[in-house]
Amino acid sequence: MPTIVSTPTEWRSLRKSLAGRSVGFVPTMGNLHEGHIDLCRRARAENDIVVASIFVNPTQFNQASDFEKYARTLEADKKLLAEAGVDYLFHPDAKDMYPDGYSVKVGEEEIAKELEGAFRPGHFTGMLTVVMKLLNIIGAERAYFGEKDFQQLLLVKKMVAALFMPVEIIACPTVRAQSGLALSSRNARLTPEQLEKAPLLAELLQSGMSDAAVMKKLEEAGFKPEYVDTRWGRRLAAAWLGDVRLIDNVPAVNGGAAQDAAGQHNEVCHAAVSGCG
Repeated sequence: MPTIVSTPTEWRSLRKSLAGRSVGFVPTMGNLHEGHIDLCRRARAENDIVVASIFVNPTQFNQASDFEKYARTLEADKKLLAEAGVDYLFHPDAKDMYPDGYSVKVGEEEIAKELEGAFRPGHFTGMLTVVMKLLNIIGAERAYFGEKDFQQLLLVKKMVAALFMPVEIIACPTVRAQSGLALSSRNARLTPEQLEKAPLLAELLQSGMSDAAVMKKLEEAGFKPEYVDTRWGRRLAAAWLGDVRLIDNVPAVNGGAAQDAAGQHNEVCHAAVSGCG
């Protein structure tokens, strides 16, 4: 089992004893699945020491009820981390992560307002703030993030570059079920019928159809899409299936056919925008 470290002070003391050894870091909120474990295996292959964190961050949930019902599966998670070769598990309390009472925040004023940011106001500020804290505490040479949360990945990379943080952000491909569905902790809340339907999201994103056409097809299939958008060389989407919100992205068709020569997206389809399917 990985050695559990509970406070920033405890880890920083331990980190000094690891001087001269490379550290790879995988931040998570627990309720782990194969996607998380894939990140840990990548970190294991590229570093002397691997640290994972489990911290259900209260500041990135839009609804308190979502925070409360987020599955806590620590014992099962520890076993998975051990199998992946993780050396240390950083598992702090909120009081140790937010000694300031969340009066100090890290934000971004461009990417964070779009797509996920538009539908989940404040989410990215909470995410960036806690990632900043975790990266500062752990002091890793490399940190590993999945491409499934592509907008999050872009924001973390931008923050690290803008603030001259001495850590390399490693992007890892999305891990998918055999059906094509992107792995997510939320998938456990899908009914058997919804699990059969959910892979359609990835299938449509990979098609040659326009964003508006994908939006319409999702609606016809019983999804409630929030957006389908091609930018940053990816096609991204968020859609509700029952009471489960799914997000996914794939490389854009033709390397980003919906971008103009200046790199600006020119086709955006939002549920709140008229004329989108």
